[in-house]
Amino acid sequence: MSAPAEVPDIVSATLDLSRQRGFITSIRNETGRLLAALAASRSGTLAELGTGCGVGSAWLSSGAPKDARVVSAELDPALAEDVQKIFAETPNVDVIAGDWSTLEQYAPFSLVFVDVRDVMEFIDVFADLLEPGGIAVLDDFEPSAFWPPIVEGRVDTVRERWLTDERFAAVEMLIDVDASLIIATRR
Repeated sequence: MSAPAEVPDIVSATLDLSRQRGFITSIRNETGRLLAALAASRSGTLAELGTGCGVGSAWLSSGAPKDARVVSAELDPALAEDVQKIFAETPNVDVIAGDWSTLEQYAPFSLVFVDVRDVMEFIDVFADLLEPGGIAVLDDFEPSAFWPPIVEGRVDTVRERWLTDERFAAVEMLIDVDASLIIATRR
């Protein structure tokens, strides 16, 4: 059973921006609550790679300890500016206009949230960006009842690699009947 439907004010603000900007999807509340719960156990620097309208960063900041820092990168400078305005009163959140790799300067990360499929392919980079015990949360997978995982008639090599890489202890979690994510902890 999920927690109550209420969401933190900062999350509501980012969801409002999503609707204004015409984004019809953002992370599910279940994923957001998981991010907040994981963030509550972290210290240091947490990151979101692919800010979008800032929903993931909002969930991270809602759970993170006050002394933790959340950094996020968004390719679209105008969108990054809109998200920066939402977090203007949240001193431990920085939204940077730029490619996800601009966040490398803030590493090592204790938690990284990624929901951009192309970025997930850089597993070797992530292994170096995460501190030992650091957690990567990879969103937007379609559940597969097969191994290796098959999606649209093909092996999902990104998922397969994350779940079998010896540098990580990883698990796939069903978030809904049509959605799953991977949690991978750096050994």
